[in-house]
Amino acid sequence: MKVAITGGTGMVGSRLCEMLKKRGDEIIVLTRGESGMKNGIPHIKWLNGEKPESSLEGIEAFINLAGVSLNEGRWTTERKEAIYKSRMDSTDEVLRIIQHLKIKPDVLVNASAIGIYPASTTAVYTEQSKEQSTDFLGTTVTDWETKALEADDFGVRVCMTRFGVVLGRGSGALPLIALPYQLFVGGTVGSGEQWLSWVHVDDVCGAIIHAMETPELEGPVNVTSPNAKRMKQFGKTVGRTLNRPHWLPVPRTALKLALGEKSQLVLEGQYVVPEKLLASGYRFQFASLEDAIIDLYN
Repeated sequence: MKVAITGGTGMVGSRLCEMLKKRGDEIIVLTRGESGMKNGIPHIKWLNGEKPESSLEGIEAFINLAGVSLNEGRWTTERKEAIYKSRMDSTDEVLRIIQHLKIKPDVLVNASAIGIYPASTTAVYTEQSKEQSTDFLGTTVTDWETKALEADDFGVRVCMTRFGVVLGRGSGALPLIALPYQLFVGGTVGSGEQWLSWVHVDDVCGAIIHAMETPELEGPVNVTSPNAKRMKQFGKTVGRTLNRPHWLPVPRTALKLALGEKSQLVLEGQYVVPEKLLASGYRFQFASLEDAIIDLYN
């Protein structure tokens, strides 16, 4: 397939490029940096008045992963504005490009997040769940998905891939969670009862490719392991897999002081089930947390 990717240099995007290239797909990465060939993949400038659509004719899938990271820095007013605006602006530009393409892509796979669901220690969320969070992250994701769905006006199938907590090699959530264990001071974060719906980065990319190639998939698609863990279980599994003790609790108040509003990413959570992926035949490479951690630290 001929595929255009925004956010192709991030943790998910760079791994996705590797997997698509290995499959033999034709890839074009839209970048804020300079145009040119990088690792055998053409990179083309976009945003800030650039007009890349002439180089994108014939694309069959558009993957939009662009947006300021949630994990970096405190969520100051300015940071939250950047997180929100980057997602709205990049998706607006994706829609503008699609509008100007003579032949529209078959599908837009737009990144999203399980933060759209309210935090709960008892609820189980699927794509059919109607509850929506009204906090900063929930509002951002809701508006982002609403914007992406405008591609439907051009006859483009839209999948909003709601990522869980992505575990990757050297980046993402896992190094931050694992660091205290590597220093022999790991333990339960907060109450430990909060759910952590995790997913290996290879399954994120696998789910994106599956969404590209599965015409019956559209709308929200949860991208999480089918085996969510409560934070206490997650921490114990990390410690056991890395052969480190799980003993020193991390109080809720200490995390809130250290991280501010962003602390909700680890102090609150949701039990999210990838119902659509499973029903459409996707097979997870890493359904087991132990297997995922071993792979990422091997």
